[in-house]
Amino acid sequence: MSKLSEEVLLIVNHVRQKKTDGTLYLMGERLAWMVQSKNTFSISHMYADIKAQKISPDSKDKVQLQIVMHDGSANTFHFNCSGGRSAQIRDRDSVKELLQQLLPKFKKKISSALEEKNRLLQENPELFQLYKDLVVSGVISPDEFWLSHTHRFTSGNKSTEGQVVGVSPAFLADIKPQTDGCNGLKYNLTADIIESIFKTYPMVRKKHAEYVPHEMTESEFWTRFFQSHYFHRDRTILGTKDIFTDCAKNDEKEMKDEIEKRISDPLLDLTRCADNSVDEGYRGINEDSRRSSNTTNQSIIRRFNHHSTMVLRACEAKSKPAADSSKSEESNGVTVLSNGQHSLPNGVVASTSKNDIKEPPQKKARIKEKLELEDLCTLKNEKVVNLRLGRIERYLHGPTPATISKYTTSEKVIEANQLVAEEIHKWVPDLSQVLLCGNAIGVLGELSPGGALMQGTTNQQLHQMVPQAVQDEVRQQYNALCELLRHFWSCFPVASKFLEEKVVKMRSTLEKFQLAKLNPLKDKLGQNHYHINLTGHMEDMLIAAYNKFDAWKAKKMTKR
Repeated sequence: MSKLSEEVLLIVNHVRQKKTDGTLYLMGERLAWMVQSKNTFSISHMYADIKAQKISPDSKDKVQLQIVMHDGSANTFHFNCSGGRSAQIRDRDSVKELLQQLLPKFKKKISSALEEKNRLLQENPELFQLYKDLVVSGVISPDEFWLSHTHRFTSGNKSTEGQVVGVSPAFLADIKPQTDGCNGLKYNLTADIIESIFKTYPMVRKKHAEYVPHEMTESEFWTRFFQSHYFHRDRTILGTKDIFTDCAKNDEKEMKDEIEKRISDPLLDLTRCADNSVDEGYRGINEDSRRSSNTTNQSIIRRFNHHSTMVLRACEAKSKPAADSSKSEESNGVTVLSNGQHSLPNGVVASTSKNDIKEPPQKKARIKEKLELEDLCTLKNEKVVNLRLGRIERYLHGPTPATISKYTTSEKVIEANQLVAEEIHKWVPDLSQVLLCGNAIGVLGELSPGGALMQGTTNQQLHQMVPQAVQDEVRQQYNALCELLRHFWSCFPVASKFLEEKVVKMRSTLEKFQLAKLNPLKDKLGQNHYHINLTGHMEDMLIAAYNKFDAWKAKKMTKR
């Protein structure tokens, strides 16, 4: 064993793996399997790397257990005890039950990025082969490999912003306290409720940043929040020691500002709204004189109105930029002058007050919104190019076929046919300038594949000469080399310390690839005596990269 101090929890003999007998070991941190005739482990897996275990069904003759890894690989163990099927099932169940206890202890969370990489490797065999050639063999690191394949991730292609979750008007009412059994109340706050409080009341967010965790904990802060005047709506007395006193004063100021602010809706005037009698039997009030003298009720109503205003303001925060852009589009037809006047598109200068500058475009937009419907609007006529026809009948009917009788009756056609017939009858072939048949066959043979003038060519195509297995191997090495060269050439121009270190590392990596992968492939192809160097193009690519690195190195040395 590699570690003499490892704790062995279970040893199971007569366990086959790929038709080879061996022994299965379950230790403190890993599972291992050893061939009977050896003293070293042939298979060793850490429990943290094991994703799941599977067992064979009872209807199957073989009693097997499969270990599935996080990288997608798997190993199957066949229990082949001589005691019969019952003993084999007993051995397998002992391993299965022990793994059920050990795997949760060593289970690690796999990030969504790792799951995405695993999915890509399973769906793309070429990418998986490239991963094995470069990463598994240790040529480059996994981070460098996935750096050039980030475009394959579905999450990386989706750069759209997620949907903004609104604020519920009753989010404070939904916080239902529970008794803790000691004359106390317990509030359960979720992350969504806390975020809703921060969105609706920015002053609470400010206080949270000031006091947590410098002066009090998170729990103490929210305890004081629910005990304060700021949360209890029926309290009218502001405490001096309450940290939320400033928040309450700020709310009072905002309420006054909202009352003084007039609604800039040209089609709605709330000041003129009054209750009138509609019909007999319906009570109408011409003048509303109902006012409450209870200060607590007034405070509650004001708090309700302020809460609704803050919820609307929090929801409108995201749509404000879009509204600003639409307002700018609406006011494109008006030019504001320096003397408080504005010029209309027709050149008329109108003098307006400060409050009336924004009213005309808003009123125009609202009226347009009420009167015009997109579904009922007429389509805009686009400018088209008129089609000019010289002969309309040819455009409508196409070319008309000529009748046979029109030419057969012509004397010129008959005379031409007679002349052609006489020329053909008098024609005698002149072969004095033609090669002899023997010479022509000889030249044709020399110019054919395999002839004297066509050395290095055969009648057989190259893909027919090279076996499919060799083609696949050359293709794999070519893809691996292209991946390495992509990392190498991405370093130029070398404009940072990081790129300098990377280009030096990639230079050594290319040499390592040439020695470990390309040269053995070249020797293997040389044994088959192919007339074409199948690795010549890859060698040229490497030479170009080496020359680029040497030129950069020499230029760097001259600067020093």
